Amino acid sequence: MVLPEIILPQWLGKLVGKLPAKPPRVILVTALNAMLAKELLPADMSLFAGRKFEIDVLDAGVKIRFGANEEKFIADAFEGAPDLRLAANGVDFMRMIMREEDPDTLFFKRKLQIEGDTELGLITKNLLDSVDWPLSRWFLNRDMPQ
Repeated sequence: MVLPEIILPQWLGKLVGKLPAKPPRVILVTALNAMLAKELLPADMSLFAGRKFEIDVLDAGVKIRFGANEEKFIADAFEGAPDLRLAANGVDFMRMIMREEDPDTLFFKRKLQIEGDTELGLITKNLLDSVDWPLSRWFLNRDMPQ
């Protein structure tokens, strides 16, 4: 299934951007830690310990900020610049999850922004490439109307 090029209207992104940041942060961190526990996310957490991350869904106006320790990702908000920022429109994040596009392709098409610590960015990009996203399997195994 190929995702259509859907960009949320700017007014909707501004509205969503005013919502509290905690619920999406807790959901993302919970999902990442569940994937760690089930060994679906092959992360060496020592490489992420003490680091600060920001996922910026540009068209939705959502910025998810979280951290990591030696064992897991943590849902702690922080002030200042993150160590690593990944930014893209929602559909492009979905394309990565569904394996329609890899992070390198999106980066070189200027649809994925990676800012901050270069080494951490490379480690994170390689981790994203290695994940067998359960959501993608669910979508790919569904009978979808064409």
